[in-house]
Amino acid sequence: MIEHQIRVLLVDDHEIVRRGLKTVLEDNGSLVVVGEAGTVKQGVIEALRLKPDVTVMDLRLPDGSGVEACRQIRAEAPDSKVVILTSYADEDALYSAVMAGAAGYILKDLDAGKLRDALVTVAEGGSLLDPKMTTTVLERLRRGATQHPADDPFSTLTPQEDRILALIGDGLTNREIAEQLSLSEKTIKNYVSQIYAKLHVERRSQAARLATERRIRREQM
Repeated sequence: MIEHQIRVLLVDDHEIVRRGLKTVLEDNGSLVVVGEAGTVKQGVIEALRLKPDVTVMDLRLPDGSGVEACRQIRAEAPDSKVVILTSYADEDALYSAVMAGAAGYILKDLDAGKLRDALVTVAEGGSLLDPKMTTTVLERLRRGATQHPADDPFSTLTPQEDRILALIGDGLTNREIAEQLSLSEKTIKNYVSQIYAKLHVERRSQAARLATERRIRREQM
């Protein structure tokens, strides 16, 4: 058993969420938050600098995915323990998190006491995955899959970029997407450029094809 206070790094782009988590985690004195970050880049830097017992990582961050951050952290420090804490019950992301070496994937609807217990379990060397989603992921692993669609640049898209990519797949123009999302056409154009960069494509037709293939794969699962 770990007798000292468990040192935790919080990585979430919403300050109010970090404050809430800090209050909850430090409530009974068994855990202490030693650092905070709001992006993938900051999270990786702070995890390697502070060497916390556990890094609690949001799945979707402004500059990428918590899964990618987990992968980077563990590439530099293989003994690091990272827990993905998210509102999204996404089997794709869970699979990707497992493949990236995350020690846990927990939904934010977990009550405070169970969340603290989960982080203690991880700090002591255990692994924790949300039971609602584990069965499907383990079945995929048993089938011997070495790669999954989530374990690719799609996981680096922000929620807004994800929505826009889906609309591109539906054949909408930038102007039509702007109208649907109540944004300016220039803003959509900037988002589209970011999507191209993350998916390593140069043309709209390529992005649309990837979006369509992704949708088909999900429908077949």
